Amino acid sequence: MNEADFQLGPDLAGKRIVVAMSGGVDSSVVAALAARTGAETIGITLQLYDHGEAVGRAGSCCAGRDIRDARSVCDRLGIAHYVFDHESRFRDQVIDRFADDYLAGRTPIPCIQCNMGPKFTDLLAAARDLGADCLATGHYVRRVEGQSGAELHRAVDPARDQSYFLFATTQQQLDYLRFPLGGLPKPRVREIAAELGLGVAGKPDSQDICFVPDGDYASLVKKLRPEADTSGEIVDETGRVLGRHRGLIHFTVGQRRGLEIGGTPEPLYVIRLEAATKRVIVGPKAALAVGAARLSGVNWLGGDYAGPMTAKVRSLAKPVAARFDGGRVTFDAPEYGVAPGQATVLYAGDRVLGGGWIEETESALLPA
Repeated sequence: MNEADFQLGPDLAGKRIVVAMSGGVDSSVVAALAARTGAETIGITLQLYDHGEAVGRAGSCCAGRDIRDARSVCDRLGIAHYVFDHESRFRDQVIDRFADDYLAGRTPIPCIQCNMGPKFTDLLAAARDLGADCLATGHYVRRVEGQSGAELHRAVDPARDQSYFLFATTQQQLDYLRFPLGGLPKPRVREIAAELGLGVAGKPDSQDICFVPDGDYASLVKKLRPEADTSGEIVDETGRVLGRHRGLIHFTVGQRRGLEIGGTPEPLYVIRLEAATKRVIVGPKAALAVGAARLSGVNWLGGDYAGPMTAKVRSLAKPVAARFDGGRVTFDAPEYGVAPGQATVLYAGDRVLGGGWIEETESALLPA
């Protein structure tokens, strides 16, 4: 293997690389590749949330078992490993915001908030404090040197691409970051781990949101915000009451199941959530069509790019043709399931141009 092919960069002998280590196979392989370059390599782990210890479940993230795995890998590689306790910061910036967003009728994406805060901001600060020349992570994205500097691109393996979750990476952060796995498929990464004798080679990938091990988001929100378990009306677009619900936290825009409304001529979907009135507004699928969305917190990596672009409104959504101007994204064709609280990420081919948080949507239906 030629380490330069894994985007760590040439001439690393005598340099210092800090590797963000979660205890999984991806970051462990990054640490091994970094160590093989001849650079001084240091592994650092942020202890964020220890649900893995509590539930005994494999595939957790940044928890007790994962920290032990990261330390074991570092011991095998003969590199230093440091753990920083960021549980309180993670709770404030990620978990509490997750609960508050659900309470406000929004659809949160905590993984982006984690990358924006503890994982990148705090890790980069720690890496710089350690005098590192770069911070390497196991994210599946590519850092490409363009004419105007470093660019963020989709991973080669579309099934593993994490560029949607990294749209908020700033240019200054991108200049310092390295993503060695962006050009590799996941099976090859596991092969490398096995070839290098890493004990985590067969470790399962993280599943669900790390602080919601059983996937029951509503129970967590109710525990943190007891007032979230407040019932309300389910109404159609005219305000006609069709039923009642057990709390807004059980619903998201585009949802069909769980409404428990019978006797309607066509299937009904959640069109929007009104936190102030505790109402769930439902309608036919056509009412979900969105023509444009207003974004907040826009992070732009595209420089003066003004050419054709595509947009993704969910991590698993297919990119669609769109235009962007002044914090407003307009879709060339109606887009469905666009929910406040989610992110819209803009691309030029494989390059991430930037993105922002969806604050409001505009219906694609013409007024009667």
